[in-house]
Amino acid sequence: MLDQIAQLVKEFGKDTVVENQEVPNENNNAILAEATKTVSSGLQNILAGGGLQNILDMFTGGNNNQQQNGGGSGIAGLLKNPIVSMMIGHFISKLTTKFNMAPAQASSVANNLIPNVLESLVSRTTNNAPENDAFDLNDLIGSLTGGKVATSENAGSNGFNFQGLLDQFTNGNNSGGGFNIQDLISQVTQGAVEEKGQPSNNQGGIGGITDLIKGFFK
Repeated sequence: MLDQIAQLVKEFGKDTVVENQEVPNENNNAILAEATKTVSSGLQNILAGGGLQNILDMFTGGNNNQQQNGGGSGIAGLLKNPIVSMMIGHFISKLTTKFNMAPAQASSVANNLIPNVLESLVSRTTNNAPENDAFDLNDLIGSLTGGKVATSENAGSNGFNFQGLLDQFTNGNNSGGGFNIQDLISQVTQGAVEEKGQPSNNQGGIGGITDLIKGFFK
């Protein structure tokens, strides 16, 4: 699923980065790779910190709680999501320190690229149209946890069907099927921590994601 995130970054980065005259051409691929890492490792860090519910909220528009607090779906809703704000801030910092961008320029790039990538990731994952078959929440969580959390298309099998849960929420059924969310969060958290290759205090690098991203923008 990380390659799908990279493809979304390429798609939305065409106008924001590649054809942006304020961004030197020699930095284009490196900036797109940094954006991909920001999204992928940001989601992984959330999972490693026990934030599975936060990820599910992002994909379901926050459900009733977020809507009551002025959230909702689409770009406007995402911009109010603390996960997205964290990613934008991190990416701005990378653009200013690593690529010497002016703060205003870095803010413009980050505030255009990151929310559009995430909005498309959410909309394509929650839309069952055939052209979106490559976007699947089971695959996303599996890739972020290094396959250490068993996922399955069938809720009755050994794995957990995250995509099925997502479909329940997006179709207005938030019963969740009676599963124990705390047990599930614990499994996902442990898997993400192990994939990051670091202790559970969340200090250190991002493990396998960096290695996977290296070849995407060659």
